[in-house]
Amino acid sequence: MNWQTAPYGISEVCERTGLSPRTVRYYEELGLLPGVRRRAGGRRVYGDEEIERLHFIQRLKALGLSLAEVGELNAVYAIGGSTRAMLERLDDVLARHLRELDARIAELSGLRDEIGKYRDHIAARVDALPAPRR
Repeated sequence: MNWQTAPYGISEVCERTGLSPRTVRYYEELGLLPGVRRRAGGRRVYGDEEIERLHFIQRLKALGLSLAEVGELNAVYAIGGSTRAMLERLDDVLARHLRELDARIAELSGLRDEIGKYRDHIAARVDALPAPRR
């Protein structure tokens, strides 16, 4: 595809990110996409920075972060202007998600074992029943 250079309209942003216009507008309303400019007619205008931020939000969501957590990272970055502070906070959030994921995996593994044992119990009971008459 031959992408135009910035500024982009919302349709180009959606094409580049795979997001819907509604999602892009929602992220802007939540403050996750600050600084979106508007043309004289009120139409939104996006630049490469907004597209990069949308890709970053998509990566964070794919890692399991909530929009509230993404907003918190945006706030850390906006207040301190520090990539280091934001990355350190992101590391903390990801470490917590990893611990939660490990706990969930252990829980699911236990549930899998329990289901397997119950199936074995059911199979033994079925085997103990008299054969059906024909």
